[in-house]
Amino acid sequence: MPKEHFSSVAHWVFDLDNTLYPPQARLFDQIETRMTAFVMDALKVDRAEADRLRTQYWREHGTTLAGLMEIHGVEPGPYLETVHDIDLGHLEADATLAARIRALPGRRIVYTNGSAPYAERVLAARGLEGLFDAVYGVEHAGFQPKPRRAAFEAVFARDGTDATRAAMFEDDPRNLAEPHAMGMRTVHVAPEPHAADHIHHHTDDLGSFLGRLL
Repeated sequence: MPKEHFSSVAHWVFDLDNTLYPPQARLFDQIETRMTAFVMDALKVDRAEADRLRTQYWREHGTTLAGLMEIHGVEPGPYLETVHDIDLGHLEADATLAARIRALPGRRIVYTNGSAPYAERVLAARGLEGLFDAVYGVEHAGFQPKPRRAAFEAVFARDGTDATRAAMFEDDPRNLAEPHAMGMRTVHVAPEPHAADHIHHHTDDLGSFLGRLL
């Protein structure tokens, strides 16, 4: 993994969930449970149907929220507040990851399909607060979700990100397709690699990967 592949990177873009903390933390188990409960209440359906719709909307619309908004006119604010009201008590600070993010040259941002307040809570629990120049949630993309091109364009325009001098770190392979098309260096952060032309690198240990770039 040549360090030279990142020599021109001046903008570092990090997803949040299962990227800046390990998937073993299983935060999404809590979030998905709350998503299902929200769908049950909002659409007056049983748990099985709510689970089916949650998955279908994620697959077809990018996020469950996008499907709820576009098909059912659901307001995003209550949804985001409800599904992210989870326990972060078992997250552990990662001093090594913090030091390596701090050492990256250039501008560092977080961009998540969750909300920015939720992201700030997770960063604090991981000991990563104060390391990023900005934290963006789905609200900063007008509630357009990754993997849509319009979502990336909205956030990058807001931040001044030069995609041709940027790298994207993300656990969901589909969310790396548009960054690749925009000229970004792409890094898939996950336990197992995913073979795709739009993925340049894979790592199952973000801190170790960043250490090889410094």
